[in-house]
Amino acid sequence: MRTRLLPLLIVLMAAVLLALGIPLAISVAAAQQQKVVVDRIDDTARFAALAQFVTEVPGGSRTTNRDERKETLNDELASYYKVYGIRAGVYYRTDTPMAQAPADWFLPPAGEVREAFGEALLSRRSHDPEQVWPWQRRHLVVASPVIRDGDVVAVVVTDSPTGAMRARILHGWLIVGAGEIAAMLLAVGAALRLTGWVLRPVRVLDATTHDIATGRLKSRVAVGGGPPELRRLARSFNEMADNVEDVLEQQRAFVADASHQLRNPLAALLLRIELLALELPDGNAEIASVRTEGKRLAQVLDDLLDLALAEHADADLTLTDIGALAAERVAAWAPTAEAKGVRLVGNCPPVTAWADPITLSSALDAVMDNAVKFTPVDETVEVTVASHGATSTVVVTDNGPGLTEEELGRVGDRFWRSGRHQNVKGSGLGLSISRVLLAAGGGTISYGHNEPRGLRVTVTLPRSEPTV
Repeated sequence: MRTRLLPLLIVLMAAVLLALGIPLAISVAAAQQQKVVVDRIDDTARFAALAQFVTEVPGGSRTTNRDERKETLNDELASYYKVYGIRAGVYYRTDTPMAQAPADWFLPPAGEVREAFGEALLSRRSHDPEQVWPWQRRHLVVASPVIRDGDVVAVVVTDSPTGAMRARILHGWLIVGAGEIAAMLLAVGAALRLTGWVLRPVRVLDATTHDIATGRLKSRVAVGGGPPELRRLARSFNEMADNVEDVLEQQRAFVADASHQLRNPLAALLLRIELLALELPDGNAEIASVRTEGKRLAQVLDDLLDLALAEHADADLTLTDIGALAAERVAAWAPTAEAKGVRLVGNCPPVTAWADPITLSSALDAVMDNAVKFTPVDETVEVTVASHGATSTVVVTDNGPGLTEEELGRVGDRFWRSGRHQNVKGSGLGLSISRVLLAAGGGTISYGHNEPRGLRVTVTLPRSEPTV
């Protein structure tokens, strides 16, 4: 969730910063250009004031007084060009120069200078130039009219290079960009803290849900920081977990109590059956059938009690040599297999895993019991121990009838038995108990087809200590 929420917050914050930064950058550029334009307007106004006193008409005679005024204007324009590098000139309405710097600068026939000159002839200052951006090598042209007795007699034109102005704009943009980057870094940090604050309760809730799903029903969510809605969710989750645990405890207690309470009347019933059998002839089929069903019912009650205890018990995990343990169980079941005419072989190298030795022994007993029970005479049951990276496995394969795909999906369910094996001794709880006991220690039991026929049962155990 964080990988989805964090980019969304960052994109929104970046959009806000861009929405603020772009107008700010534009205003910086506009302010720099406006400052230059105002300076040029002041300069053209000063030159226009000097040009008002030059009354020489183009092609007319000159007086000493007029020459001095024109020389003064020429000196001012020359000094201005030398100091600032800005071309400037005063031109009569006929395009003839009154004074200019440099001396070879004349009005062009077209372009921005000509347009500004034409606007000034209309008794108004030329309009403000278009915005110049740092990547544009353009000039700023400003023109002001020289008015004498209400008439425009000449026009002052300045043509300013924009290198320095563009450098100042770029410098301002760099400052704005640095501020934007700093603000973005702060925004990312704030987004990280915000998402962490919002999602921390969600992560805790997810971890606790996983713990409960894997059998650690005592796990609860610590109601701490985070938004109020998530704190309420955590409290509601804890209440739900308490109620679920109470219901499961009641079910376990009921199964355990029912199994325990039924054993005494069943034992008394079996005793009366045995006394009744003494009154009947030996070999009575009905008594034998009743005795068999009674013993089967007693086995079911014992398995129910074991299942209730298994669901309530905690695993006592130790680092176990499962190869040695499996070899021990193979040796224990070998006589039973031999008596049935089945070969029980083991390939059990030293392999370690974290497991409860008693639980693993019980699970292997249940699996080997089924394998030997359903394997035909002169066939083989093989037990193989191996390690695979983070897990170790004990695989029990047989050459029996196996199970169908539908039956593989149900094997291990409580009280489930294949319809083909209803007459075989068993309660249908052995594999269920094994699954519950293994799951408490982080292990699993799975079932599959053995080629060319038979069943393949795999007990998988972790090689590293499970976290509780």
